[in-house]
This record gives sequence, C-alpha cells and structure tokens, in this order.
Amino acid sequence: MPIETPFDRYRDVVRPEWIDHNGHMNMGYYLVVFDFATDDWFNYVGLDRQHRAQHNITTFCLEAHATYHQEVRQGDPLRFVTRLLDFDAKRLHYFHEMYHAERGYLAATNELMSLHVSLTTRRAAAMTAPLLERLEAIRQAHARLPPVPQVGRVIGLNARLKANAAANAGQSHRG
Repeated sequence: MPIETPFDRYRDVVRPEWIDHNGHMNMGYYLVVFDFATDDWFNYVGLDRQHRAQHNITTFCLEAHATYHQEVRQGDPLRFVTRLLDFDAKRLHYFHEMYHAERGYLAATNELMSLHVSLTTRRAAAMTAPLLERLEAIRQAHARLPPVPQVGRVIGLNARLKANAAANAGQSHRG
C-alpha cells in the first residue's frame, strides 16, 4: 500500500450541535472532530477494528495539545491532514491539521501521544511486528515533510510578559 505523505483523507462538516454562543464551533468539539480524524488515521496505519479485536488491544490518549488559529462556523467543510511524528513499541506521536476545506486556511491543530494498551491487563502493550514495520515506513515518508511550527509547543507567556508580571507582583497596591 502506498504511503500518503501526509495522510489527507478525513473530511467533515461543522455540525449545528457544535456551535456555541459565539456563533462558531465550540472548542470542545474541535477535540471531538480531531478524534474522528484519529479514528480514520488509525484505520489507515493498521490500528483498525480487526487489529484491535484480533490482538485484544485498544489505544488510550496520553496527551493532547490543541492550537486554534481561525474560527469555523456551522456548515463549513473541514479537511484534515495527519502526519506521524514518531513512535516506539508502545506509543504513537502524531499531528493533525484542520483546514477549512474550501477557503484553505488552517483552523486548528492537534498534537497527540497515544498508547497501545492490552484490554486484558489495561496496561501498555507492545505493537505487533507488522504494525511496527508499517509505522516505520510511514515515519520515514512523513519525516520528509516540512516541519510545522505548532509541534512541541507549550503554553506560557513570553519572557517580556513574565518579567512585567514579576515586577508587578512585587508592587503593593493600595486602594
């Protein structure tokens, strides 16, 4: 099977029930639709229903980081692009980009770390050799993609704001 570089198959539409009081998609539903994109991605890499049933495994999300770039509204078509960043015997590190499918702008990103888990023990379990081989082929293909700036980001204020906050914290306020 050829390697899609990047994986570019999942599509959706912003549903009415995802809209909040601001008239755009609520932040919680970004994670819902990113999870739908993850399901499609897992099917592609081989972590599909058949694999899960045959090996009595599942995946758990260990960490997820979302960034929001431009709002999407009810009825907007969505396109998801996914890349494998890295993996080991038990974990997958991957990254989704959500685009407005017609206008082409980046709406949001989602960086995730998932764990391959035995349903019997509810503990981490090594992936099968064929799955690891497929992931290695995908990782090598995706490693040639240009880097994306959102990967590895942390939440925090920049140094100037931190310095101002520290200076202001030492001042006494009298009213």
